[in-house]
Formats: sequence, structure tokens, C-alpha cells
Amino acid sequence: MVVFAGQGDPRRTLSLLWRADTPPPTRGGPGPKPRLSVDAIVAAAVALADEEGMGALSMRAVGDRLGRTAMALYTYVPGKSELLDLMYDAVHAELPAGPPEPADWRAALTAWAEGILEFYVRHPWVLQVSQARPVLGPHEYAGLDTLVVLLRATGLDAGSVRRLAGTLFAYLRGSAQTVADARLAAAATGSSDEEWWAARSAALMELVPDFAERFPAVSRLEADGPVEPYPGAGACAEEGAEAMSYPEREARETFRAGLGVVLDGIEAARARRAR
Repeated sequence: MVVFAGQGDPRRTLSLLWRADTPPPTRGGPGPKPRLSVDAIVAAAVALADEEGMGALSMRAVGDRLGRTAMALYTYVPGKSELLDLMYDAVHAELPAGPPEPADWRAALTAWAEGILEFYVRHPWVLQVSQARPVLGPHEYAGLDTLVVLLRATGLDAGSVRRLAGTLFAYLRGSAQTVADARLAAAATGSSDEEWWAARSAALMELVPDFAERFPAVSRLEADGPVEPYPGAGACAEEGAEAMSYPEREARETFRAGLGVVLDGIEAARARRAR
């Protein structure tokens, strides 16, 4: 499911994103219910999306989490479209911040990219928000600003920096989607990765006995041996890596390998520029 940001009233949405207008507080009443606020509503919505996915998001479901009706939320957030924009920008406050002037641009970009990957894996619903139309919120801009600073440290021109920023975000979103899917597959399908592969591998070999002759390049690649970590990328050594599923470990190693190639490309572009 792909959703598009920026579908609510432009001025109202942007005023909420930038906290330019403060909605009136709720009237006091009997009972211990806490007062509502935009931040409380957004936090509840983010928690809901993190736990149950984008499909579970509704004003009613968020209201239930807060012990209020959906109607009570509309005083603060006009609707689901505006809420989505607020959620998206709010979680972007977690994006890693790089040094103001990195001494080692490659190390800084590597650390930044790894932080972004983990951010997307923590909030996989963010990957369903299309990049075709940005939210234009303060935290989204702060994240982009950090990346521009890191890319500027490479010495490349503004045009190259713009394109590289887009390339890196597209690559990271794709990599994170693969990791997130690997985590969700077993729970969503009811079968483990081992069970899935065992059943289908056996059936494939039985039904396509000439697989190696029909797909010689793929078969030769598999026969050549295990994949070695990309030089300089490092093996998958996060805490708890042993407990990861094979698909997730592979996705993370693939991410590192691809990132290494992208950074090599930046090195090559810098070398051409220096000539």
C-alpha cells in the first residue's frame, strides 16, 4: 500500500507541522483523563502504526488509544491526512545527525546510512509514504540538511550533491524494505524461512530437473561458494546478529555491499573532478 503525503489543507497542515498555530486546550471535566495535545495524538498514532501497520491507522483507533472519541481529536488534527503528515515528520526527529564538518566523509556517510536503515526498520510504515510529494516538515528538512552537509564534504558540486541525495535515500528505502519484509515474513505467512525454502526448493528441483542448464549463470554463481563481505563494508556484526533470520542477514550484507559500491562511485567522481 502506497500513501501520499500532503493531501490535507496546505496552510492548516503546515501550521501544525511547524507549530505555528496552537489549538485551544480541551475544557476540564470530571475524571482523570489527561488533556489532549497535538503531540499526544501524534505519539499515539505513531505507536499504533509501529505495532500494527499503516492499515490499522484511523482517527477512531488513535482515539481509542487515548481513551477519547475520534471527534475529540478533530479539534487538534483536522483529519487522517494531516495526521499522517505529522506522524511522518515526527519520527524523522530520530534521524542521525552528522558532524558539522566531517573529517572523513566516507566514514560519516557510512554511519549516517546505517542509522537511516535502522530508522526505517523501526518504523516500516514510513516506507509506504511515497517520496513523490514531501511532507515539508521541520524534521524532514533537518534530516536532508544533515545529508547535504555530509555530501558537501566530498567536494562535489551542488548538482551532484542533489542527485546523490536522491540516490542514497532511494537506495536506503529499498534496502530497509527488504530487511523489514524479512522480519515480517514468518509472522505474516505462518511459516518459517526454513520451512518455506525447504518445501519450495524440493518442489522446484523435482519439477525443473534441468534448472542448471536453463539458468547456467545463476547456478554457476551459487556453485562458486559463499558470498564474501564487500571489502571495507564489514561483516554483519550487530548485537544479536546470530538471532537474525538468514534473509535479514543477507539483506543487511547486501545493503553494506551496495553502499560500498555507491561510496566508491563518489570516490571516482571526486577523482575525476580533481583532474
